[in-house]
Amino acid sequence: MDRRLMPYSGRVAHVSLSGVINAPLTEGLQAQVTVPVANLCDAPSGSRNRQLLLGEAVTVIDREKGHVFVMSAKDGYCGWMTESDLGQGPAPTHWVAAPGTHLYAEPQVQAPDKMALSLGSRLAVIGSWGAWANTPHGFVPLRHLRALGDWAEDPVTVAESLLGTPYLWGGNSRFGLDCSGLVQLAMHACGMACPGDSDMQMALGRQLASNEAMRRGDLIFWKGHVAFVVDRDRLIHANGHTMSVAYEGIKDSVARISAGGGGLVQTRQRV
Repeated sequence: MDRRLMPYSGRVAHVSLSGVINAPLTEGLQAQVTVPVANLCDAPSGSRNRQLLLGEAVTVIDREKGHVFVMSAKDGYCGWMTESDLGQGPAPTHWVAAPGTHLYAEPQVQAPDKMALSLGSRLAVIGSWGAWANTPHGFVPLRHLRALGDWAEDPVTVAESLLGTPYLWGGNSRFGLDCSGLVQLAMHACGMACPGDSDMQMALGRQLASNEAMRRGDLIFWKGHVAFVVDRDRLIHANGHTMSVAYEGIKDSVARISAGGGGLVQTRQRV
């Protein structure tokens, strides 16, 4: 199994691996992210693989010196994170549909801001105060939220709302994105299932035939890189060339990536 999707810390395994691995088994404990962005790493205090956002659910499988090994509910991705980034709270009811927003101490624009939140963050709305949503963490403009299940319609439009976001390896938020993070964040905002890394995303949808024209929303894959098709001439991607989420001509990107040693397009998928 892919270690990224294997709920096994090296000492303890989730019960879903019963009969697959010889290790102590646990059902785990349910928790949710309580900080704006939490790193999901390959080892305690290790390198970032992906990120989780406020309100996202995880299953805690193992603990080690202030770190926990978890399985993400949204895509099954497994890894280590800081234990203090997790806690308990009411089930989220809404998601942040704006590219970014703030939590405020009081329901007014002049109030101190408590934290910045990214598109995709999840909150439990426990009431409202005029144009403000009341949550356990503070107040958020209602216009920045949508109920869970009330999804965006076009992942490319979501991606376009993130233009200019700085590039960050393993990034999954408005504060920093990599290529697969942009695709996953945009697709999840539309209620579409999507794994975390570009090699996994290659299995989405169906492969286009060599003579089949691309259209908006198709995915173009290189080895280790993915981009959304915007129209017949352009794509949008989080990339290390501009170090941002940016538009680029499709022909230009194919030539540039090939010339830089990134190889040719591996596949084009329609999801």
